[in-house]
Amino acid sequence: MLEDLQRTLGKVFGWIFTVHSTGMRFFSVALIFAVLFLLLGWRVLGGLFILVACFCAFFFRIPKVNAQFSEDEIACPADGTVLSVKTEDDPNSVVVRIFLSIFDPHAQRSTLDGVVGEIFYHKGEFLFANNPDAASKNERNLIQIYKKDSDRFAHVEQLTGAIARRIECWVKPGQELKKGQLIGLVRFGSQVAVYMPKDAVRVVVKEGQKVQAGNTVLALWK
Repeated sequence: MLEDLQRTLGKVFGWIFTVHSTGMRFFSVALIFAVLFLLLGWRVLGGLFILVACFCAFFFRIPKVNAQFSEDEIACPADGTVLSVKTEDDPNSVVVRIFLSIFDPHAQRSTLDGVVGEIFYHKGEFLFANNPDAASKNERNLIQIYKKDSDRFAHVEQLTGAIARRIECWVKPGQELKKGQLIGLVRFGSQVAVYMPKDAVRVVVKEGQKVQAGNTVLALWK
């Protein structure tokens, strides 16, 4: 009985132990305001900020991943829903776009065992992340990731949304990566795109599919 209860509580509240330090800062500030309002007798505002504090902690959770990928598998870099799988401006690349709602974890992970190439940051607008124009107009950060000792790649692009206003990149050019390794985070609703060589991969996810960073296989090398 006790073991069943512990397992149930772990499943429901286990995410609390995966909250990133960034989220704890937001959580602490909101909690301070909540306590202040409650001490002043403003219960509604106090309750509202308690909810805000809990949401901040929940939003910045980074689930643990234990997936083992084979050599020919490309790992999904983000949690969310696949928006599109298609060729865009570059006819030689296929692009998989993933929409991250405010309820999805927002950390990004490496797609490959590889090396970081160049990192390109572009200022832009803050359209809703599921807007078709967001891909070309929103603020974004492209992290080139190449398979080690190869010209194969699976680049990851972080895009802001209407609520997301801050992109965090945790890697540097020349840094070696492992599949599923944390590489960055976008605060609140956003989008992540993966660019891969069209003729060298077979994408195995579909539009509308729910995917998980560091767990879902995004594509296979041919």
